[in-house]
Amino acid sequence: MSLDVGDAEGDGLDRSTDTLGDAFYPVFQFLFNEDGDFVADLGRKLEQARMPATVELYLSHAIAIGVIAGGALWIVGSLLAWAIFAFGLVAPEAISIGLPTPDAETAAALNALTVPAVTLVSGVVFGAIGFGLGFGSLVAVPYSKASGRKREINMLLPDAISFMYALSVGGLNQLEILEAMGRADDTYGEVAQEFQSIVRETEYFGTDYRNAIRDQAMTTPSEELSQFLTDMLSIVNSGGDMEQFLDDKKEKHLRTAKQEQETVLETLELFGEMYMTLSLFPLLLIIILVIMSMLGQAQQQLLYGTVYGLIPLTGVAFLVLVSTVKQDEPGDGYLQPSNSSERLEQVNREGLIHMGLIESFVGEFSLFDRIRAREGTYKTGQLLRNPHLFFRDNPLYSLLLTVPAAAALLAVAVANGAAPLSWGGMVENPVWGTFVWWYVPTYVVGVPLAVFHTWNVRSRNAVVGKLSDNLRKLSSANDTGQTLLESVETVASTSSGKLAEEFEVMHAKVNYGMSLRSALVEFNNKYHIPRLARTVKLISKAQEASSQITEVLTTAAQASENQDDIERERKSRTRMQVAIILMTYLTLLGVMAILKTQFLDVMSGLTSQASSSGGELSGQGLSFGGGVDTQLLSVLFFHAVTLQAALSGFISGYIRDADIVSGVKFVVILQTIALAVWMVVG
Repeated sequence: MSLDVGDAEGDGLDRSTDTLGDAFYPVFQFLFNEDGDFVADLGRKLEQARMPATVELYLSHAIAIGVIAGGALWIVGSLLAWAIFAFGLVAPEAISIGLPTPDAETAAALNALTVPAVTLVSGVVFGAIGFGLGFGSLVAVPYSKASGRKREINMLLPDAISFMYALSVGGLNQLEILEAMGRADDTYGEVAQEFQSIVRETEYFGTDYRNAIRDQAMTTPSEELSQFLTDMLSIVNSGGDMEQFLDDKKEKHLRTAKQEQETVLETLELFGEMYMTLSLFPLLLIIILVIMSMLGQAQQQLLYGTVYGLIPLTGVAFLVLVSTVKQDEPGDGYLQPSNSSERLEQVNREGLIHMGLIESFVGEFSLFDRIRAREGTYKTGQLLRNPHLFFRDNPLYSLLLTVPAAAALLAVAVANGAAPLSWGGMVENPVWGTFVWWYVPTYVVGVPLAVFHTWNVRSRNAVVGKLSDNLRKLSSANDTGQTLLESVETVASTSSGKLAEEFEVMHAKVNYGMSLRSALVEFNNKYHIPRLARTVKLISKAQEASSQITEVLTTAAQASENQDDIERERKSRTRMQVAIILMTYLTLLGVMAILKTQFLDVMSGLTSQASSSGGELSGQGLSFGGGVDTQLLSVLFFHAVTLQAALSGFISGYIRDADIVSGVKFVVILQTIALAVWMVVG
């Protein structure tokens, strides 16, 4: 199923790949065994990553990129080494390996060879690094994509099996279940893509669907899906009860999902302990550098590098490390059902510019054009009257207002001379300067974003808060003989909360002529929560076959309850991780404040007394043997705790909710604490 490498899209290959691949194909043949394990493994990963490229041309292209990158860095390394000697930064005589020389002529010859040798070695080293980066990064892409697909498949597999079980209860046969699963890519993502491959093999290549299942079990990146397909194949071949098989697998994979969540949480606990050490390392280094300054060994560049380089790099590296194990929710939560009505398609596209249903009629009569214009006016009026509701539903749009506002405030501060424009001005007034350049933009941008994002999350979660209970009620009502629509009306009248209100809206829409399926999809897309989307997909597909879907509703309730258990466990465990991170930051802040007040200020006072009796005065304040002055150290300490506050906040939010934006509220709170402390001690 490998395609020509020139047709690859999104994987770094394009039409020029053929030229590079063909040019370096002889190099590939020389370096690699086409039947070797490495080539075979990479070919398998290309297939698992769904990258339409032949392994031979892909490796040839990777070699080409490696050679180009290596050649470029070879030149850079050689020029860098030559420039070091040409501009006198390093003398050739300073470089020696201690080789004994019998006479002066030999020593002179060796000195003459120093510059060419160092230039050559530097070029070789840089070139090797460039080739490794170019070749290695391209080879790593299929492994990374295959790993990402495996992760998403394993997360969605329990819900996908529940969906297949619902289809089986609805009376669909084996092939129809495979086809329906393949069409559900709007909800089940990569799992649906795997089943699409099975369906395409049977439809376009005439392969028996049993053989297609067997082939897909061998090529899927997920061992769990492979085992599921293998077990399904045995049921298909033996003529067993598919419904009972799917029911058993559903229960098994729901338990497996909890076990995997437990493993992830244990890994995050380990990372939390690691963060305590990593975040305190820059603090220890700063203390050491301050002591060295006191002893007359000033290391200002190392101080700058620690504060503005090491602290951000440590935080970003830890954030990347957490993202490798933190399981974010796959999918965007929107449903785009096939064969849906034009009304539903237009409503799903409705937004700030798209006017929704009326777009289908624009151009037929002038009346519809006027209606569209009036609709735009109405939407604008609604936005101006209730901007908070718009920003609640679209928190990131607040940046369109807050970022220019922050820039305008900075411009006014600069124009009025309130903001220091030099490093010396920052050192003289560290709290005010940092407040103007950092804290004001952070508050202007971060506070509205944090408020609207938190409001958005709470309003959306209010829908799924009682989802499990209401699904149980729907199942019980449906079991009494009521249709699904009647069950919805019963639950809406006997329940409270936002979900009950949405059930009332759905019932009203159906009474006015909308299909129940369309009403369910519109309800889901209003909140676009991935978990809710999978539940709605399950119910809407099952109700197409029958209104008596008690078993399906029970399955949906079980899946929702399982998700509730996972969420409760995740929040409980991640709350501890967030507490560790916050306490670690507060410890760092306290140590920095104590270091400033009990060490620097005391030493400054002692030296001032000594200077009044003939001691040495520095140009700007206390100077430890010509080292860093206290005012400069105060600025660096303040900036260190400020940067640490931002990084700790983002990490806390990501660990808790797998969403970097949710960390903004932690950033605002921690930075406020840092500002309050430094207003006292700084």
